Amino acid sequence: MTGFFIRMFVKDYVDTASVQGRERYGKFAGIVGIASNLFLFLLKILIGALSGSIAITADAVNNLSDSASSLITLLGFKLSGKPADAQHPYGHARMEYVTGLIVSFFILFIGFELFRSSVGKILRPQDTEFKLVTILALTVSILLKFWQCLFYRKIARLINSTTLAATAMDSRNDTLATTAVLAAIIISRISGYNLDGHMGAAVALFILVSGVNLVNETISPLLGMAPTNELVERIYKKILSYENIIGLHDLAVHSYGPDRYFASVHCEVSADQDIMVSHDLIDDIERDFLENDGIHLVIHLDPIVTDDERTNELKAVVEELVREISPDLSIHDFRVVWGVSHANLIFDIAVPCSIQWSDTELVELVTERIQRINSTYYPVIMVDHNYVPAPDSAVLEKV
Repeated sequence: MTGFFIRMFVKDYVDTASVQGRERYGKFAGIVGIASNLFLFLLKILIGALSGSIAITADAVNNLSDSASSLITLLGFKLSGKPADAQHPYGHARMEYVTGLIVSFFILFIGFELFRSSVGKILRPQDTEFKLVTILALTVSILLKFWQCLFYRKIARLINSTTLAATAMDSRNDTLATTAVLAAIIISRISGYNLDGHMGAAVALFILVSGVNLVNETISPLLGMAPTNELVERIYKKILSYENIIGLHDLAVHSYGPDRYFASVHCEVSADQDIMVSHDLIDDIERDFLENDGIHLVIHLDPIVTDDERTNELKAVVEELVREISPDLSIHDFRVVWGVSHANLIFDIAVPCSIQWSDTELVELVTERIQRINSTYYPVIMVDHNYVPAPDSAVLEKV
């Protein structure tokens, strides 16, 4: 059914990757969410008023908040589709996260108010009426909410939207919450014990938990998240597939919205290779990533001396020494200035966030161990913090 609606109402529905395509799908999902949740709100608020059930009323208000969420989502996709301008050179795609955060706080407020009302109903219980129309209305709500979950999940996968994926999760939670309300009504009817206030509180807590989860899911990309392992591996493999690329390091990836990436990386090439050839190679790689992967990649060229046997042997020794300190450490840009009385070992050491030592402590530790090997070695170390962990060694093999 979802596929049929997409073909009917989404223009150029096969276009799921472009900014315009994402906006069309997002607007369609928002409109469907507004209409279906408003219908459920009106249905449940009427049944709640007739039966006097705080649990059904709480569930109705939850649907109203879902409708408001869909409205904000619709606005978010509209704003995120705006092109870049002088004030926002990276575009407006992060507006999708901003609107998701607004929705999250709105859900938290609704959940708190409903919990307060439900506690009052527990302390001062009131009888509720059991009607067949109530059972029918809640059953319709459960089926519609379950369809919403499948609908949002499919569109989220089509356009890779974290906001719609969270909305799908919220619809699934609503399905479970309404099922619990229906179960409470039936159990109360059979047992004679009024569970209305308790179930209303349970639904409110469910809303609060969903709100907290949504806050976490929407605030993380605003703060800046690490790229997925799949994306990192894809970048490494693609760069290493180019002839004359010896290695790479210091990869940094920034996301300015779904599938909108800006990245930088250091690529190692032989120092013996003509600089114009190396420069053309770097240009080709940057152009390839932009045209075929949609990634704005900037590459820093690192010339590496590969034919100095003494330097290569010393580099291998230092690499092993650093790995003994921690297998999470690595070095790059290694070179040696050989002098008469001493040698300067110049290199960068890549440090992940999990390392316990401070930069100063780590430099002192590495320096001490190198000078145990030879007291005439003077390390000149630059500490590099890894913003993107490198893939497993198998991925780093030359393709």
